[in-house]
Parts: sequence; structure tokens; C-alpha cells
Amino acid sequence: QVQPVESGGGSVQAGGSLRLSCAASIGTYCHYDMSWYRQAPGKEREFVSGMNSDGRTSYADSVKGRFTISQDNAKNTLYLQMNSLQPEDTAMYYCKTQIYRRDSHTHICLRSMDYWGQGTQVTVSS
Repeated sequence: QVQPVESGGGSVQAGGSLRLSCAASIGTYCHYDMSWYRQAPGKEREFVSGMNSDGRTSYADSVKGRFTISQDNAKNTLYLQMNSLQPEDTAMYYCKTQIYRRDSHTHICLRSMDYWGQGTQVTVSS
């Protein structure tokens, strides 16, 4: 089961913090990426932060310095620590698992499939 399950959302005041969790059972693959996206009402879903199996991380400009992505390998869980939350951070937050598989002939590791969680709501009041 690769389908991720998010938790940890809630309602906080501006300046507060939340930690989101994304649990996913990931098998043995040549590579995988896990990332957080968010979508506010009436807006397109946007990238927030990501981490791959090599430990590389990335962040959207809007959350740099405030959000931190991390992973607990023992629990197969991805975290997003969100500090200094602002009203514009209000959105449904989704976890995405990107699976890479090694081609049987060329042995090249290629992106295969993406799996999305159901989302967890984050609401920040001013």
C-alpha cells in the first residue's frame, strides 16, 4: 500500500505552529520522492515542500524559513513542521508519494506513479 495518509491539521492563530504527518508504506524502489502540496478554495494546487530518498529537500518560496520537511524512516512517515503560520497558509494540505522504478532492460531509474493522500485541513486565523 503506497497510498499516503495525512494527519495533524487543525486551526491555529497567526504565528502559531502545526506539524503535519504523512504515513505511507513504501516498498523497495530505486528511488522515491515525497512531497507536500496545498490547495485553497478557488485556487490551483501548489507545491509546498518535498524530500526524496536521497535526503534532498526543496521548498516553495512562500514557505522558506518557516516550514521544515523531515522523515522518520522507521515509521515510514513524512513530516511538515509549519511555524509562523499566516492566514495565507490556510488550505487543504496533501501528501504525494512519487515512485521510481528501474527499467528491467536499461536499469535506468525512472519516475513511475504518483499517489495522493486525502488531505488534512489547515486553517490559520488572524
